[in-house]
Amino acid sequence: MNILVIGSGGREHALAWKLAQSEKADKIYVAPGNAGTQEDFTNVAIDVMDFDALIEFSKENDIDLVVVGPEDPLNEGIVDRFAAADISIFGPDQACTQFESSKDFTKQFLNTYDIPTAASFTTTNYEAAAAFVETSDLPLVVKADGLCQGKGVIICETKDEAVDALEEMLVQKNFGDEGSTVVIEEFLEGQEQSLLCFVSNNKLVPMETAQDYKKIYEGEQGPNTGGVGIYSPSNLVTEELDACVEDILSKIEAGLEAEDLTFNGILFIGFMVKDNQPKVLEFNVRFGDPETEALMPRLESDLVEVMEKTLVGDLEAKDLKWSDQSVVGVVLYSEGYPAGYENNIEITHLPEVSGDQEIIFHNGTCFNAEGDLLTNGGRVLTILGKADTIEDARQIAYRLAEQVECTSLGYRKDIAEF
Repeated sequence: MNILVIGSGGREHALAWKLAQSEKADKIYVAPGNAGTQEDFTNVAIDVMDFDALIEFSKENDIDLVVVGPEDPLNEGIVDRFAAADISIFGPDQACTQFESSKDFTKQFLNTYDIPTAASFTTTNYEAAAAFVETSDLPLVVKADGLCQGKGVIICETKDEAVDALEEMLVQKNFGDEGSTVVIEEFLEGQEQSLLCFVSNNKLVPMETAQDYKKIYEGEQGPNTGGVGIYSPSNLVTEELDACVEDILSKIEAGLEAEDLTFNGILFIGFMVKDNQPKVLEFNVRFGDPETEALMPRLESDLVEVMEKTLVGDLEAKDLKWSDQSVVGVVLYSEGYPAGYENNIEITHLPEVSGDQEIIFHNGTCFNAEGDLLTNGGRVLTILGKADTIEDARQIAYRLAEQVECTSLGYRKDIAEF
């Protein structure tokens, strides 16, 4: 099979790496890819949003399976476009991508089907939103309804902060149409846990658990990021929590059927867990990053076969086999991330990796004309260790991270430190 992976981050590098392990995989392309995928596979210089060029490339190169990484092309209907061109593509159709592209859509779904989540209020009216804030307990979370490149969620410790956020979205229109509707939520306390599920004709088949780190600094301090660390399996798992999650997954399945949706692809569920009771924070409709980087090394099943079964609607839990070993990932990020940062800083040394215990996925890298490896993004590298215990995996990851030589890269020192 010829396979095209769409995207350019660590998630896409990890997916291509795992797909390549299948006996069914022949040629693997990544569009547009990064320096890591350029070394391991074949990069294609096509933007993820150029659907016409991607379809043309797929036809010309006899692509048998397309795998979409990032949310933007999914939310803009790439699956519908490829399906219309009779090209097999892994991901949800545009109707199902509303679970990520609209926080209000997801909130209504959760409330309709009695799925535990934060209490909330949705409006397009600034005065109504400000009045709701005045009667609410603090802290509050103000969310722009749309994607907003991941920047439309503001945690507000005071009512003035909440009103300022609402003014920014509803009056100043700083987020455009994606902020023209706001969801105001109660703030949930606890620990976040990520659960990715394959969804095969509305049936959810959960993957192993993973726990990511959003804050930029040690001790969960500083601004939120796309994720600067990860470990799997999560240490939050208990029998009581598992039972609650299974109940939530059943309700999601029932809701998908009741809404007459046909979901095939990935549903990423973000939970907030307190006292073994999970509440849904958010849905995403694609592989998470950095969760994918930690989960793919633990997946023992053939990913190509898993995706094929998902698409034809007959994937079952027994089709997913997982390693008992643990994985810890440390994300090396550019100085200044998640605000401003400089690209094109040379990475003068990367450690050699050996076996399946040491893994490096590239997130934001490129080569210059001279073949030098350069930074090309906020998150640059994900360094992973795999071992029998979390602590041993952690030591491998940090030993590798310490060997990376680049003047502009930093990383948290407390990932998976318990």
